[in-house]
Amino acid sequence: MRFSGSRLRQIFLAYLFLLPTLIILSVFLFYPMLRAFLLSLWDYSPLSPDNKFVGLDNFIRLSKDADFWRSLGNSFLYLIVVPIIIILSLALALLVEPKIPFVNFFRAAYYMPVVTMMVVVALVWKMIFDTDHGILNSLLSRMSLISENVPWLTSPKLALFTVMTVTIWKGLGYYMVIFIAGLRSIPHELLEAAMIDGCKSRQTLLHVKIPMLWPSITLVAIISSISALQVFEEIYMMTQGRLGTSTLVFYIYDLGVRGEQEMGYACAMGVALFCIIFIFTFFNVRLMGKAHKI
Repeated sequence: MRFSGSRLRQIFLAYLFLLPTLIILSVFLFYPMLRAFLLSLWDYSPLSPDNKFVGLDNFIRLSKDADFWRSLGNSFLYLIVVPIIIILSLALALLVEPKIPFVNFFRAAYYMPVVTMMVVVALVWKMIFDTDHGILNSLLSRMSLISENVPWLTSPKLALFTVMTVTIWKGLGYYMVIFIAGLRSIPHELLEAAMIDGCKSRQTLLHVKIPMLWPSITLVAIISSISALQVFEEIYMMTQGRLGTSTLVFYIYDLGVRGEQEMGYACAMGVALFCIIFIFTFFNVRLMGKAHKI
């Protein structure tokens, strides 16, 4: 197959424009991934001069590590946030999508947490949830809803779920924008036809809008699931992984960066997490696709 001179120039220019992005991805994504995979086969620590090749020993050790399975369980438990995020962000999108007074103000207000650094968000919510001096317990006490302070972040039963509320609160605005874009992509003719047929707002939502929004729902489900399985900052800032709140990413950080800095073993867990997320996402897409056909 031969290309003309002008066609070759177009192809060359296309790759030339792609080159900066490819370089950045190679340096900050592909190389670290390859390096992590290679290190997972070594008993490697930056603090030790004696690093040796161990093959799959790190993965065998990982399969017997109770802390790994406990952290992985917490990561999967964190997926509770996904359906809540989908429902609440869709509700927000339905509220602020129509052209109503001050709608731009509300859109900006709901999106503001997204552009705020998680470190700042976590610190503010940590103060709000403080057992003795937090605003939340103070308000609940004044409203006579509680008789004693609730240990939001110091109870093993509540701590992880309390952190989840912060993740939900911060992410709603981002997913709301995705749903707004989905709502605006619905052909106006469909909505008019539903109105002419006498469909009420609830019927239009269930039988027209939600089916047409299914690609957006699938996208939000995938992105929020991956984010939930990789949660770290909230855990680090609010609980430090104590009280049974350690997720897998936090456990990887704890082993690889703090403590004995077992980089090889931490990389093995990173590779395992990558495989878990890949498989989970694959089946998630398949299931969402089948649900849409039904």
